Amino acid sequence: MSLFAKFERVAAARQALDSKGPAPIATPIESVHSATRGRIDGREVLLAGTNNYLGLTFDQGVLEAAGSALRGLGSGTTGSRMANGSYDGHRALEQELAEAFGWPSAMVFSTGYQANLGALSTLAGRGEYLVLDSDSHASLYDGARLSQAETIRFRHNDPDNLDRRLARLGTDASKALIVVEGLYSMLGDQPPLHEFVEVKERHGAWLLVDEAHSFGVFGERGLGLTESCGLLDRVDFVVGTFSKSLAGLGGFCVSPHPEMNHMRLASRPYIFTASPSPATIAGTRQALALLLDGQALRAQLERNYRRLYAAAADMGYQLGSTTPGPVAAIILPDRETALAHWHGLLEAGVYANLMIPPATPAGLNLLRISMSAAHSDEDVDTIIAALAELSVPVSA
Repeated sequence: MSLFAKFERVAAARQALDSKGPAPIATPIESVHSATRGRIDGREVLLAGTNNYLGLTFDQGVLEAAGSALRGLGSGTTGSRMANGSYDGHRALEQELAEAFGWPSAMVFSTGYQANLGALSTLAGRGEYLVLDSDSHASLYDGARLSQAETIRFRHNDPDNLDRRLARLGTDASKALIVVEGLYSMLGDQPPLHEFVEVKERHGAWLLVDEAHSFGVFGERGLGLTESCGLLDRVDFVVGTFSKSLAGLGGFCVSPHPEMNHMRLASRPYIFTASPSPATIAGTRQALALLLDGQALRAQLERNYRRLYAAAADMGYQLGSTTPGPVAAIILPDRETALAHWHGLLEAGVYANLMIPPATPAGLNLLRISMSAAHSDEDVDTIIAALAELSVPVSA
């Protein structure tokens, strides 16, 4: 048996997607000209699959801050936060994140994936429990695997099912960390956060909200679904990423519990990874300032995604969520139909994401469109027109 034999099934699935033209998975983007324009297969396309929710990747202030740090502090730290990788900028960004939430504790990680890996694997250990929504991101499941805690899954967005899981733990529920997301990136749906908070408080458990795709999008100051629901004083941890609305690379964990700072001494993904580059940190700090004062950007983003949702529903497409948000997931009946729709959009000059099993929940085949505040009314018109040209499946 070869070590590579276990990859045969996924390799066959990838090969089945091969066809003439650009690859639908890991699509080569030859160049990016702006937050909304790039070049694929030799021609300009409208970017509608980038998670660039506030459109800040080409903001002049963000670019200047990153460029200045690159020239003044070098290309990288060449060390972890626990060694030589804690620059003034890293500490300043943590303070700015903590102040944004009004909380005492914040940690910056090198990626959003590592923020989840580092938080979950450190917060819950042997004799404790991680209680995960079944549709949780892979990074959350991997954090649970790295942890020595017992992992318990509950049905997606189901507070009653969570309630029953915690009830079985009895008094041990006080040693359980519940994990939900503010916006699920595959289907674009949101959790019933009020109900989850009530269940958490009833059992004396803890709650972590992953706001990776909702940070910058929801809330008056863009702090995510937790803020927009008025629940900042009733959750225990928020994790997020710099690679969506903050237009960079990295991640964070914030908490109202000052004891979270002790995690720095125990979180292996934090201790043993080189810290983010000075340019990344400087650009993220500038983007964070724009995000916190970005009410106009959020209003434009909401106008864009509400238009898209309404139009797609009117055409008869089945959407992954009934609540409009920046991710519009169109559910298609099979892989062939999803692939054809992906190619059809690209032919019309619109780049979106093809999402197929095993990366999707419940084995769904999805065409995923992510909207941006940088999309103009004409851009939204273009996306809607491209969808209208495709044949809407009778059922998915």
